[in-house]
Amino acid sequence: MNQIVIDDIQAARQLQIAHEQLKKEIHKVIIGQDQVIDEVITALFSKGHCLLIGVPGLAKTLLITTIAKALGLKYNRIQFTPDLMPSDIVGSEILDESRKFRFIQGPIFCNFLLADEINRTPPKTQSALLEAMQEKSVTVAGKYFKLEEPFFVLATQNPIEQEGTYPLPEAQLDRFMFNILLDYPSFDEELTIVDETTSNKQVEIQQILTANDILFYQQLIYKVPVNPNVLKYAVNLASCTRPNRPNTHPLAAKYITWGSGPRASQYLIIGAKAHALLNGKYSPDIDDIKAVAHPVLRHRIIRNYQAEAEGINNDMLIDELLKQ
Repeated sequence: MNQIVIDDIQAARQLQIAHEQLKKEIHKVIIGQDQVIDEVITALFSKGHCLLIGVPGLAKTLLITTIAKALGLKYNRIQFTPDLMPSDIVGSEILDESRKFRFIQGPIFCNFLLADEINRTPPKTQSALLEAMQEKSVTVAGKYFKLEEPFFVLATQNPIEQEGTYPLPEAQLDRFMFNILLDYPSFDEELTIVDETTSNKQVEIQQILTANDILFYQQLIYKVPVNPNVLKYAVNLASCTRPNRPNTHPLAAKYITWGSGPRASQYLIIGAKAHALLNGKYSPDIDDIKAVAHPVLRHRIIRNYQAEAEGINNDMLIDELLKQ
């Protein structure tokens, strides 16, 4: 098991300070959404990608541009539409003046990629992100191109308009570490939002970290030791969602068609490590597993018809699993 040495403890304290400064900068622009901000930052330091689901106007795009500015990262946005082609994402080869093929990089060559309304484009185009999200690379015309790290994909979906959409296949959903739900702001938060966005107030975002800092802290989080009982809890939590297994939870047997795979166990642990370190602990406990359980498991559970008929959603099932 890796151990955190003295220098790592000092680095962990610096990370906690940077975390607070980062949230302070984000809140200069984003009002409320504390849990969403925490989950996005946790995924970022865990080398994970996020899928944000919320109605229009909840500052999904603004959140990402603000984080990118505070981290000094190169940011690109792709609006997914039905006519978008894979080459519009990864790039393509063109014949230049010297009659030689030259590769023109697509918008995926960045640190922060916002895939806006990812379910509006056909599966062929959606699949252009798969290699990039998993391998941090793209292959075009048989040529391999490594993406610059850190590389982070944040995709958004609108839960209202489902006509003319292409639901993400389970293989692609599984590439996202977190599935984050955005809700409406509170009344007081909306008052502040309206007041600040309908005036001439100018906000300057300060850069808190660099790309090299993020890579360093990502490696630091992977070095965090995990107690065996926490490891067993995470694996058991993920595996008990699978029907017809020795440790299947009764609710899973009743309401779930397909449970979460091994990637869920991995993300529960790395997410718990990041959550612990960002909140002043040097090793995760079961509470840290519970803190990331909903965004990790939410999109990895497929309910059956009985669950839908009884109005039972995935978050309800996860709540019951965590109770036991």
